[in-house]
Amino acid sequence: MKKRLFTASVLATSMLWLAAAPTAAIAQDKFPSKSVRWIVPYAAGGGSDFLARTIGQAWGGQAHQPIVVDNRPGGNTAIGASETARAAADGYTVLSADNGTLIFNPVLYKSLSYNPGKDLTPITLMGRFPMILVAGPAEKAKTAKEFIAAAKASADGVNYGSAGAGSPHHLAMELLKSEAGLKLAHAPYRGAAPALADVAGGQIPVMMVDLAAGAGFIKGGKVRPLAVANATRLPQLPDVPTFAELGLPGVQAAALVGMVAPAKTPATIVAALNKQVVAAINEPAVKQKLVDFGVEPVGNTPEQFQTLIQSESTRWQKLIKDLNITLD
Repeated sequence: MKKRLFTASVLATSMLWLAAAPTAAIAQDKFPSKSVRWIVPYAAGGGSDFLARTIGQAWGGQAHQPIVVDNRPGGNTAIGASETARAAADGYTVLSADNGTLIFNPVLYKSLSYNPGKDLTPITLMGRFPMILVAGPAEKAKTAKEFIAAAKASADGVNYGSAGAGSPHHLAMELLKSEAGLKLAHAPYRGAAPALADVAGGQIPVMMVDLAAGAGFIKGGKVRPLAVANATRLPQLPDVPTFAELGLPGVQAAALVGMVAPAKTPATIVAALNKQVVAAINEPAVKQKLVDFGVEPVGNTPEQFQTLIQSESTRWQKLIKDLNITLD
């Protein structure tokens, strides 16, 4: 009798498991069944917006559902992040999240309206925007070595611009300052474009800029690329050395842009989002558009993205704390 009851129990458990497995598959297959809201925490026209719209168009075509990009700028991405954190955890609201959203903000602000570790779950790293040290006519140095030597020897320090306090551009320059022992003074701007315009116009000597924002200025000869903060030389700038080649292997920086969803989004929906967005990134036409724009396409797993967030948090949060950089 006991043996029969045990056998019946095992069979019942097996049937429940088998019933659940197709349900998970069906959830993935039927998602999305309506439009998806994609929050971009920046104004239209920038790199993050381009990334979302390019990938979103391909994703929507594959999924046969509209992917609606909703620009919610402000608060160094906190406004968009908070709105995503409060959204229903059903996969129909996602967020473009960068270094600021996931890594910098928790230590730049004493009080933050969201907790990236508790309120958001990673889907995939969509792309990297490598950082480049560029100089304008106000900077006499023709090479990165010359610039580093001049910045070390300067009595008053060298001014540099950035896309804003707490931006990847700002912190990339602070990383160089720390690693090379330079004397630098920060002049924050409201975005990369006005900072670049002032570097090109000779109002400020140098800045770190991502390839996507700086490509036009570099190609037009308005600014000179001195070094790239990347592990390898960039295919778009094969003659520009890395900082590692100059004896500064720790100077590696990029604007990272990934996709996240509200924290309690079911695992099956996270898997569906990842599968579909990565497939869109890997479409040859999409990948080429991203490369041409200056983005290094990625498209990894949620686990790989989470591991990257953790390692980058360790590195950058220490720098921010050591330099006592705050935004409130």
